[in-house]
Amino acid sequence: PNNPTGNLMKRDDLIRLARKFDGIVVVDEAYIHFADEPSMIGEIERERNIVVLQTFSKAWGMAGLRVGLAFGSEPLIDLMNRVKPPYNVSSISQQAVHAALGDVTKVDRWITNILAERERLTQSVASFSFVKTIYRSDANFILVKTADASTIYRHLIDHKIVVRDRSRVELCENCLRITVGTERENDRLIKALESY
Repeated sequence: PNNPTGNLMKRDDLIRLARKFDGIVVVDEAYIHFADEPSMIGEIERERNIVVLQTFSKAWGMAGLRVGLAFGSEPLIDLMNRVKPPYNVSSISQQAVHAALGDVTKVDRWITNILAERERLTQSVASFSFVKTIYRSDANFILVKTADASTIYRHLIDHKIVVRDRSRVELCENCLRITVGTERENDRLIKALESY
């Protein structure tokens, strides 16, 4: 899924691109854990020019550690290893990720909650008259086209709620990007929007 829309590219389109492009195709799967589609990692053996990137920042909630993964054919990973800086991941970050991998069920529960809240938040926000469109999302956020994004943004800031005004992004005029929070956080957002 991409940022800021949260839309997912079709798997067949990515495979077609990899087959036609005489170079490396990098697939950023930072938000893949929130999508219905499986990872492209399974395509690496057949499509040797694909590199799949994933991160512990989103679904794992470990953004501060700055730890990611790259999956690809052996020649591509060898090439990447030759150009990366030495000691590019701290030992503290490595230990934290290792510990987190020991409790995958916790992450699975978190993802399940986010997906349920994404659906609830989408339905609630869609009911407001100032909302023009909510774009389908396969990520942990929704992109909402509104009548006046900057005014709504300031209203939410006044309520100590931070969303992203994406109006300066081409084709995202009057759009707000709203990260899906916990049930309580989303209730606060909905209540603030009700008072707009």
